[in-house]
Amino acid sequence: MTFNEARKILGLGPDEDPRPHVAEFQAARERIAEMVRNAPNENLALRYQEGLVEFDKALAALREYLEALGLTAQAPAPVVEAPPPRLEETPAPPRNRSLSWLAWLLVFLTGATGGGLLYLKNEQSKEKLRQERIAFLERQGTIYVENRRWQEAAASFAEIESLDPGSDIALVGRRDIEAGMDEEQNQFIGYWTGQALAELDAGRLDEAEAAAKRVLEKFPAETEAAQILRRVADARADQSRKEALAAARRLLDERQWETAANAARRILDKYPDDRDATAVLTDAAAAIEKRIADKARADQLFQIVLKRDQGEFDQQALEWLREAAALAPDNAEIAALLEKVSSYTRTFRVPGDFATPAEALAAARDRDRIVLAGQTWKGPLVINAAVDLQGAGSSQTVVECPPADGCPVTIGPDARGARISGIAFRHESFLADGSERFAAALVRGGGATFVDCRFSEASGHGLAVIEGGEAVASRCRFADNGWNGAAAIGQGSKLEVRDSEAIDNFEHGIESWDGAAATLVNNRCEGNSRNGIHADNRAAAAVIEGNQLIANREFGLVLGSAGSGKVVGNVCRDNLLGGIVVRAAAAAVRVTGNQSTSNRGPGMVLEKGLPAAAYASNTASGNVPSQVVTDALLDQSEGQAKTPAE
Repeated sequence: MTFNEARKILGLGPDEDPRPHVAEFQAARERIAEMVRNAPNENLALRYQEGLVEFDKALAALREYLEALGLTAQAPAPVVEAPPPRLEETPAPPRNRSLSWLAWLLVFLTGATGGGLLYLKNEQSKEKLRQERIAFLERQGTIYVENRRWQEAAASFAEIESLDPGSDIALVGRRDIEAGMDEEQNQFIGYWTGQALAELDAGRLDEAEAAAKRVLEKFPAETEAAQILRRVADARADQSRKEALAAARRLLDERQWETAANAARRILDKYPDDRDATAVLTDAAAAIEKRIADKARADQLFQIVLKRDQGEFDQQALEWLREAAALAPDNAEIAALLEKVSSYTRTFRVPGDFATPAEALAAARDRDRIVLAGQTWKGPLVINAAVDLQGAGSSQTVVECPPADGCPVTIGPDARGARISGIAFRHESFLADGSERFAAALVRGGGATFVDCRFSEASGHGLAVIEGGEAVASRCRFADNGWNGAAAIGQGSKLEVRDSEAIDNFEHGIESWDGAAATLVNNRCEGNSRNGIHADNRAAAAVIEGNQLIANREFGLVLGSAGSGKVVGNVCRDNLLGGIVVRAAAAAVRVTGNQSTSNRGPGMVLEKGLPAAAYASNTASGNVPSQVVTDALLDQSEGQAKTPAE
């Protein structure tokens, strides 16, 4: 390296004496060496080392120059008359010119055009700026992480990595980003899947689907959200099935047997093992079969009366025709003959002969017929004669009154033999307070037959029989009443219910207690808040045969006590507490051939003291948790009922 090249590296002017700066040059050399030792990474250490080599070469060139002049670093510059020979005129000391190009390369690498001291200061400044930038980026990246701005945070830590390869700060930052993104993902998934499950449990399927889709739009591989979507689809299918099933049951209620059967078949096409649809189809098929038999019986009775009619009142012929009309209500010939035979008695038409039913009943006597037009009439009505009160059908003729005014219709003690058909009895509104609540219809000591009537929305019982009264209900409906659908209370009272429905009542479907007798045949008791049928008759008889007792919130049938009778061929299904309960006080009643299936309690419960072998002909299957419970200790207060208002 020439001395002129050395001057440029050391920052000396063309004529500047280097000797006063030798110590300063040596100190600068040590500081460059320290930078080499303390470099933060190998790349920077290599750069500093290259600079140190060039600086040492410049110092060596300086020493060679001074030695050639016979000067030392401490001595002052010699005083001569002529200026010292310029470098180009002075013989160059021995040097290695092959390294001169490295000095210029060092200038490019470091940007130090000024010499050793300027180079050192420039490198120190660069290092300070680098460290400050790293600190700034670390703070910035941390803020971005805290605010979940993942892309900006990643850019900050990537720049740190470029400034300081292998930096722990960049490594920790990237880990924080990954942890934060995982946490955010888990929180997002947890919130929306939780929301979807809550909506699904509440039956809000559209909302559940939307929440699950929010997860899958962001995280398509999320399995829980996909499972929720499948559950939503299953719930929709189940909802559709239940709606179709409810429609089929409504058709059953409306006696549209063929249409109900077709609806059940459509459900079974999709769900071949659906027990409810199978039950609807079975009921519809049985009803169709029964209707065929009823039609044949109606035609037979019609022919008998047609031959017997002599143009005068004939009680037996009238009863036969009434039965025929009930068995085949759409038969025009039977209806016409019934109208003819009925006309042999006095007939009052309302409106027409009287303005109101109450006026007609006040004027009527035994065997009179009162025909009500198809409209809503105001009660309460009281019947105290064996009249025939006819409506235009329970969907057209309605008798109602306020719940505090009493029963819409009351059968008094002198009305034994009264007949009421084609009328709905109800309260104008529902009054659910107080211990004395009126029934929709009350038989108080008298006797009446109800055919094709409806008893609903009463504050108390739908139909109540008290004080030794007798009532027969055929093809009637007892629904949505505040207590039982139909009830018989007290010694001497008798209730007979056939081919009827007791649905969604607030207590039992049908109940008899405190010495009343009950005959209940081929009825459907479903969805009542307590038992389908509850009989606690003491010594009176209980005949309970061929009933369908479905989805009641306690048991299908509770036989508390009876002195005689039979419980045969009943089906108890899907009841909440169990199928059939038999207490020891009903040991005299024959209980055979009944079925209990798919109840959420025992299929049959036998109180302690009843021999299990006597009930072996009954079947129980699919009940949870057990099929038959024997030697049961039962609560003595079970079956306690309300006393109806009079």
